[in-house]
Amino acid sequence: MSQEASATLEFEVADEDTAARLGSGDLPVLGTPRLVAWCEATTVAAISSRVGDQQTSVGSRVRIEHLVASPVGERVSVTARVVYAEDRLLRFEVVARRVDAADDEKLLAHGEVTRVIVDRDRFLARLSRPSE
Repeated sequence: MSQEASATLEFEVADEDTAARLGSGDLPVLGTPRLVAWCEATTVAAISSRVGDQQTSVGSRVRIEHLVASPVGERVSVTARVVYAEDRLLRFEVVARRVDAADDEKLLAHGEVTRVIVDRDRFLARLSRPSE
């Protein structure tokens, strides 16, 4: 897997994305769980054309620093870029920016997401085996 893989996706904070709705707080601002999901979705998009039909990727580690609050209606841009690739392991740098903020206030979050490429059928088969 090339370290050139990257993607940028844009999202708009909606009521269902808030900390109050997700149970991660009680304020009507972007909840960290949704931000993490957006970061993971962007990593999936970054490698979607490079993962074979019988493969998929699964998240294995997330480290995100959520730096500022984002109200409902704010647009957020998330960029994921592969910074390390070895065999099936991929490590991404992720950066989230507030689209409409002033230049010095754009950085919303940054961090790292690790994904592992797996064989889809083999991965699911392990889930259906009775415990021994």
